[in-house]
Amino acid sequence: MTNLQQRLAATALALSAGGVLVAAQQAVVMPVPALLQRYAPVTAQRLLTPEDGNVLMVRRTYNGWGYSPLTQITTANVSRLQPVWSFATGNTSGHEATPLVNNGVMFVATPGNQVLALDAKTGLLLWRYVNTPPPDVITLHRTSRGVALYGDKVFFARAEAVLVALDAKTGKEVWSTEVEKNRNGYYISMAPLVADGKVIVGTSGGELGVRGFIAAYDPETGKQLWKVFTIPAPGEPGSETWPTGDQWKTGGGSIWVTANYDPATKLAYFGTGNGGPWMGDQRPGDNLYTSSTVAIDVTTGTIKGHHQYDPNESWDWDEVSPPLLIDFQRNGRAVKGLVNIARDGYMWFLERTDGPIRFVDAQPFVKQNVFRSVDPKTGRADVDPDHKPGTGKRAEFCPSFWGGKNWPPIAFNPETRLIYIPANENLCSAITGREVPYSPGASFVGATTELMIAPGADHIGEVQAWNVDTGKKVWTHTFANSPTWGPMLTTAGGLVFSGGTNDRRFRAFDAKTGAVLWEFPTSSGVIGQPSTFTVDGVQYVAVQSGWGVDSRSMQGRLNNLRPGEYPEVPEGGTVWVFAVR
Repeated sequence: MTNLQQRLAATALALSAGGVLVAAQQAVVMPVPALLQRYAPVTAQRLLTPEDGNVLMVRRTYNGWGYSPLTQITTANVSRLQPVWSFATGNTSGHEATPLVNNGVMFVATPGNQVLALDAKTGLLLWRYVNTPPPDVITLHRTSRGVALYGDKVFFARAEAVLVALDAKTGKEVWSTEVEKNRNGYYISMAPLVADGKVIVGTSGGELGVRGFIAAYDPETGKQLWKVFTIPAPGEPGSETWPTGDQWKTGGGSIWVTANYDPATKLAYFGTGNGGPWMGDQRPGDNLYTSSTVAIDVTTGTIKGHHQYDPNESWDWDEVSPPLLIDFQRNGRAVKGLVNIARDGYMWFLERTDGPIRFVDAQPFVKQNVFRSVDPKTGRADVDPDHKPGTGKRAEFCPSFWGGKNWPPIAFNPETRLIYIPANENLCSAITGREVPYSPGASFVGATTELMIAPGADHIGEVQAWNVDTGKKVWTHTFANSPTWGPMLTTAGGLVFSGGTNDRRFRAFDAKTGAVLWEFPTSSGVIGQPSTFTVDGVQYVAVQSGWGVDSRSMQGRLNNLRPGEYPEVPEGGTVWVFAVR
């Protein structure tokens, strides 16, 4: 009897016995692959102290360093790095997620509400989860920045602001819960954070008049455990920084990127986005907690501390990148630190406690003409009003509204004591503001934007390395004809990996000197977050290639300014995995 005859007979038997077709379908489901049968649950302890060869969260460790202790791939042999497999995702737009690896199983998210489980050694597809967004979905940034692992589940935030738990062995939905109503402008692009036994997400939508918030969920049931808004209601702490009226209801402060976390204090550090609408003169006051880092108690959801980078923010400088938890030296004192490389073009060195965030110092890392100075005690910037746009007022400023660094994360190497920054230099903007009415799910920006290249500029993209103890720049690698959109990965092998350029290349730099030691042209631009892992004693490096979203938008504007110098980059997502041969 053939396989087809066996299946038909099984179906007939099920129906004749009073069964349903579902029973017959279950009879022919493919068995769970052996690799997934051996799947090791991800415990809280494994998240705290991950094995060197695994990547169990988007930046590998809660401190956000983007650092791997693996040493098999080094400055001496990285030139022999070669692709060992690739996997086409079947999607276009921006592929920005980290490939996570748990004992040989790779999990990676893509645009289009897709999660892939792959054999990390061979690239064999183990399962594919797809829940195509509805045709009327509201999402201004068609991307996903990754998944979270905990227990025997994979947690994924769908674009339409729905959180799902997937069975790690089969990819089947265990539960799903609506985080917020998408029709009101809420969507999600971040990877969930698992901390203190909770799954934590925040909502995007800063250009749509949302009221940003962060919420925690029970990993077994999907029940919401707490919710905290980044825009306070009247009477709540920070509400005095908003004008009287209902503007707080559409105040912005959205969340775009996964927080970093201090297990000792149970505080998660989230970055928050711009206010709504963009022009600060339409919402007088500092407007907490927009353009800030907020310290969230993950047990209760309480805001325990904050630092606001740009009070009354009016430049679209979402400071959404979470600060890295780095202890550094300053003036002979050891500081339990937070280091944030901000969109406003400044490096911010802060001090973390069991609650309040204290300012230490700050300095520009790219051209900046908005801040005349920064108060050495409070960290509050003195803003030049000539470079602050307003309603009916055009103002030019540097860096551009895309920032000196956008969302792509920096990395920190504890051996070199250097942080590595994907920076964009010599880009400036002009914004002219206007009044804008609020309508749920519609644009709530109220601004016309222009992008400009600074006079005499000979490059835009940079990879910078700064010493966290001295506050001094150590090296810079520049790209003459490309911006930089490449998340950073650094290793104990003395390397820094990053892509982000319009030549589609993925590169390895010498972590000490900045010399390019290896590069490989991928099928599209690399704006994914790299990771490195081991299987059967071999170290691999993985990254997603797939240009799109803001990198595509900036490329288009640059090509309008200098036609032919910044050509279109092909889109289409691919997971690439490399090893030394």
